[in-house]
Amino acid sequence: MAGKKLMQMLNGAIAREMAVSMQYMWQHVQVKGIMGEAIGATLRTIALVEMLHAERIAERLDYLGGTPTTQPAPIKVGKGAEEMLRLNVAAEEEAIAFYRKIIKLAGKEEDSTTRQLFEQILAEEEGHHATFQGLLGD
Repeated sequence: MAGKKLMQMLNGAIAREMAVSMQYMWQHVQVKGIMGEAIGATLRTIALVEMLHAERIAERLDYLGGTPTTQPAPIKVGKGAEEMLRLNVAAEEEAIAFYRKIIKLAGKEEDSTTRQLFEQILAEEEGHHATFQGLLGD
């Protein structure tokens, strides 16, 4: 059985995944002009992946006996493509740092399933981070 701190962290991850899913989807809808054409589909695709992350984490938390949150973390949409992408880079950096902590705690608790789940999600988050940085030209 997972410890209380790990279960709280899983709920934090769910809230974060729901938030960025909505954030990226709203950006997909709102981004305009040439940049909208260039990044809109990417934002939509990543938004859908983030929602799948929320679902996978919620399923794991439910299995562990927890109750998945229905409240997303705060959303920062931004104005204009560059601001949107910079907010997304920051969101992915936060996720990467947070998920590394979850992986470490799950390992300490000998919860290999949760650790492996977050290792998979972490790899995808690093890919999103690289995508957003690439779109910015950073």
